[in-house]
Amino acid sequence: MSERQKANGKRQNAKGERLNSLAAATFCLLTFTFCLFPARGSAEVIDRVLAVVSGSLITLSDVNAASDLGLVKPRDSGDRVRDVLSQLIDRELQLAEVDRYAPPEPSAADVDREVQTVQSRFPSPEAFEAVLARSGIDLAHLRETMRENLRIRGYLAQRFSVSEERRQPVVEEWIAGLRRRADIIDLFLVGR
Repeated sequence: MSERQKANGKRQNAKGERLNSLAAATFCLLTFTFCLFPARGSAEVIDRVLAVVSGSLITLSDVNAASDLGLVKPRDSGDRVRDVLSQLIDRELQLAEVDRYAPPEPSAADVDREVQTVQSRFPSPEAFEAVLARSGIDLAHLRETMRENLRIRGYLAQRFSVSEERRQPVVEEWIAGLRRRADIIDLFLVGR
């Protein structure tokens, strides 16, 4: 092969490599652009995170489920979501303390009784099932929530062994201390 043919071959190879590099760069640029600007028509909001408490998420679905199932009672402030969210944040803080000190586990009968109490708030089993379905939770999830609630109650009774009237202010002060020390990101904005 002559020197001239070799030089032409090297130029064609270099030209081919430049085209391959240009194609790869164009592909990367297009991929990056699609990632930055996704199609607007196909976006769907599945849920909304309202707070993060020491790494645990509290979503709008959690707030709605707790309210719809009667697990928490909103105060009369006029903002149901804020009231329920605040109570769920407090619950999450209490649950973290319960997990640290491990009070005795509630019996299965006690958990069943709590689940029955929730079910009795509804006019029919179908209405109860409809709320569970709308909330995106099943009976096993509800049972676990009731078990956790019983553990919290047991812990509070064990830790704050004062009369019922005196216990509430002491527990509220304790929870305020937990809030000050905890890593809480509250993302809920009124009117959104």
